Amino acid sequence: MNPTSAQSPDDRIKCLLVDDVPENLIALEALLASDRVEVLKAQSGPQALELLLRHGDVALALLDVQMPDMNGFELAELIRGSERTRHIPLIFITAGSREQNWQFRGYESGAVDFLYKPIDPYMLRTKANVFFELYERKRALAQQLEERTEALRVNEMFMAVLSHDLRTPLQAIIMGATVLQRQGADERIASVARRMLQSSERMSCLIEDLLDVTRIRQAGGLALAPAAISMGTLVERTLDEVRTGFPDRQIESSARGDATGTWDGQRISQVIANLVGNALHHGSKTAPVQVEIDGEQADEVAVTVINGGAIAPELLPHLFNPFRSGARRPGGHHGLGLGLFIAQQIVVSHGGRISAASRDDTTRFRVVLPRHAACAGATVIGGRAAGPASPA
Repeated sequence: MNPTSAQSPDDRIKCLLVDDVPENLIALEALLASDRVEVLKAQSGPQALELLLRHGDVALALLDVQMPDMNGFELAELIRGSERTRHIPLIFITAGSREQNWQFRGYESGAVDFLYKPIDPYMLRTKANVFFELYERKRALAQQLEERTEALRVNEMFMAVLSHDLRTPLQAIIMGATVLQRQGADERIASVARRMLQSSERMSCLIEDLLDVTRIRQAGGLALAPAAISMGTLVERTLDEVRTGFPDRQIESSARGDATGTWDGQRISQVIANLVGNALHHGSKTAPVQVEIDGEQADEVAVTVINGGAIAPELLPHLFNPFRSGARRPGGHHGLGLGLFIAQQIVVSHGGRISAASRDDTTRFRVVLPRHAACAGATVIGGRAAGPASPA
């Protein structure tokens, strides 16, 4: 970072000098003070601590070791003992011994370096400038992080408001298309109405996905309402709805063991629909999509969605990232990349895990849920997961 030749007083880097000899403070100040650096001077440990209380953003402190009442080592231990000041780099200045025991005590007190009197001006300025530049970079990074965090917050708020407000005109479009479909004697009008309804349904799903992402990021999770349910019944009901939109595709299901448990049926149905939809859109068009339910374990139930076709190895680690980007098959489905992310968040909110594996031209998504989700009652839980779990 290239500092400007002149900075406002509030932006200048602060350097603390502590020495009981006024002449030494004047000499050090002359070497370090500039338009870029503000020097804070103290002639004792208590004065230094008082300055640190008023100036918490000190970039470097140079401490004389041999001071009456409170020496430099004792002052350093107090500085290191405070959460507010422990990050400040400390350089000891001494005319005393160069013995290793002396130096060890200094480093144990928190020193990053020693300078011995008489001070070499070039060495002092060089070492000090290293810490000044590090501080400027840290401050710039902190400012960038704050700006990006605020931009993300505003962006997510905008997405939430926009998604919510889009539902009203979309509902009007759906109602109008439904009327056209029912009353239109002309087959061409009825066909247009069907396409409008299909597009509206797709748009409604996108809006709900955006709202779910907003809930996850801003509210810390999704609202769950767990109840006793059969996973077999839930899967069949979901697949019946999916088959309506894909009449030409083969979707098979099988179950073994006890598939009952306590989950949020609506949310788990959303997971299954997302995984099966992902398989239909991105998998082989000729191979059937298979959904297997495994309830043979006493404390968990697993659901595996299998489809033909492979996922590139470099894409596997990023499948559950929101708005993920990557290679798409020509003519393939292009969405927002939120379905798998939302599915992962729902599974994690239930205390379960989700994984993906792709080999031998076959892709498997496996969801493992505790038989009785940890979220007893309607609660808001969940949040961000670090990433996809390892394939089970």
